[in-house]
Amino acid sequence: MSSRSPLSSSRPVSNPGDNRTRASFTLFIVVGLCCFFYLLGAWQRSGFGKGDSIAQEVTKSADCSVLSNLNVESHHGNGVKKTDDLRSEIKVFEPCDDRFVDYTPCHDQMRAMTFPRENMNYRERHCPPENEKLHCLIPAPKGYVTPFPWPKSRDFVPFANAPYKSLTVEKAIQNWIQYEGDVFRFPGGGTQFPHGADAYIDHLASVIPINNGMVRTALDTGCGVASWGAYLFKKNVIAMSFAPRDSHEAQVQFALERGVPAIIGVLGTIKLPYPSRAFDMAHCSRCLIPWGGNSGKYMMEVDRVLRPGGYWVLSGPPINWRANYKSWQRPKDELENEQRNIEETAKLLCWEKKYEKGETAIWRKRVNKSYCQERDSRVTMCKSKNADDVWYKEMEACVTPYPETDNNDDVSGGELKPFPERLNDVTPRITSDSVPGISVELFLEDNKLWQKHVNAYKRVNKIIDSGRYRNIMDMNAGLGSFAAALESPKSWVMSVMPTVSKKDTLGVIFERGLIGIYHDWCEAFSTYPRTYDLIHANGLFSLYKDKCSYEDILLEMDRILRPEGTVIIRDSETEVMKVKRMVSGMRWNTKMVDHEDGPLVSEKILFAVKQYWVAGESNYTSSR
Repeated sequence: MSSRSPLSSSRPVSNPGDNRTRASFTLFIVVGLCCFFYLLGAWQRSGFGKGDSIAQEVTKSADCSVLSNLNVESHHGNGVKKTDDLRSEIKVFEPCDDRFVDYTPCHDQMRAMTFPRENMNYRERHCPPENEKLHCLIPAPKGYVTPFPWPKSRDFVPFANAPYKSLTVEKAIQNWIQYEGDVFRFPGGGTQFPHGADAYIDHLASVIPINNGMVRTALDTGCGVASWGAYLFKKNVIAMSFAPRDSHEAQVQFALERGVPAIIGVLGTIKLPYPSRAFDMAHCSRCLIPWGGNSGKYMMEVDRVLRPGGYWVLSGPPINWRANYKSWQRPKDELENEQRNIEETAKLLCWEKKYEKGETAIWRKRVNKSYCQERDSRVTMCKSKNADDVWYKEMEACVTPYPETDNNDDVSGGELKPFPERLNDVTPRITSDSVPGISVELFLEDNKLWQKHVNAYKRVNKIIDSGRYRNIMDMNAGLGSFAAALESPKSWVMSVMPTVSKKDTLGVIFERGLIGIYHDWCEAFSTYPRTYDLIHANGLFSLYKDKCSYEDILLEMDRILRPEGTVIIRDSETEVMKVKRMVSGMRWNTKMVDHEDGPLVSEKILFAVKQYWVAGESNYTSSR
């Protein structure tokens, strides 16, 4: 009878010379499970019983007694200092003052008021200079609790997580939001859909093919609390919603607490942070955007991000102004002129008007320029050769050209399959060689690789696809294969394309039926604190090691991560070690493990769980 190690597989070992990686991989999995279950258990111990009861259950099956600590530092030295030396150099990050619980650095109200109000410039991104950045940890409000799981979170948000009642008063008769005891309830109503978002969406679906997978990605401008996007999930449509941080407190914060994709943003003077031809549908329901003004440039920006054949929905003023100008309390001639300008701009863009009834109008963008040869001669065409170069680029009153087609009936830019088929299909941008350096073979290999990586994550953290993590961010998204591997009705992924990346693949991500955004991680993200449950960073620190401070990036990750939220960092051993040392001074529990292919692979993974703590706490326990 052969002896067997406690860490061995249950299968007999036939040859001592078999693949060494198997043992390393088993060690990685078992240790990873134990360590992560330990971290899950720490969630319960770190707060006031406000965390997940699931943590208590999973720790019952975790027995780490037979395992030694997986100490990567001991057998992957690379000149790294000893642990005792590192501890003496650790910087401990203290909590910020309690008044910063909802701090949004690039959308700070006081800073915003110093910028021009013209064209909503003051509502755009205005980030603090280096000497004004906070180098402390943003606290959660007292009483903060884990959000309800989806789909309950769509309808209910704990009051303690966003304790602002102004919308319940301002929108009381519009069925947006109601305050009931210790929760907010979202009935699914809106100014333009008094019978509920479901009925409104079904009405749109009588004109737009929402039900068959051909419409997958949507843009909601001036989203309010994002009920339109929340109810579109039923149709397997994912909406990118945005609204400014304005007098209506916490609109975007409520949206994200509900588990709906949203960012703080506005149509102002700068182009939207999305690639061209990104969305199948764009929507405005009383979004208060002056579509008829500014020489039509806001409609031209919608045209840029709208896929050929895509739809634009305008619901509310000035549509049907003849019947409503009195109730809207606006001059009749002003509304008439506004609608005339919208109609004229739509004609210049060659959008086909498909529907107008009541206060809703729907246009469709032509599938290619052959349906409107005169467009190029009657509008100013944009001179930029790269319609996706948008980060901090000024919005212009010009029209983005259609990509060329071989035949008059072809969809410009390429036709997409219905979702979910398009998720793993090779996208038109790749088949047409529009993304330099990205081949069909590379795409397929990347897709397969991330299926493997995500499966390994799930073996370590078995609750990844349980619904516990609703709002997920991929900080360096590549081709979007991480998000594709996680695709589920239980969660959504904000795929971020760093502006410093050598290859811009965000258009590919949208063609897969996923959503994403351009961003520079040297600045804060356009969201409130505590709005993501899981943050994934692959190669991010290697990408930014000569660009800006790791400290700033990590503090921003902490700001947007929920208490008891999870971080997964995958990078070279050198960069992971640097990060691990820095976060030892933050309120994170961490564990560094080997690559799933074994310890000889230089890439390492750092798992972390943010501790539960709230404003007013002075205690601090660093996990070193």
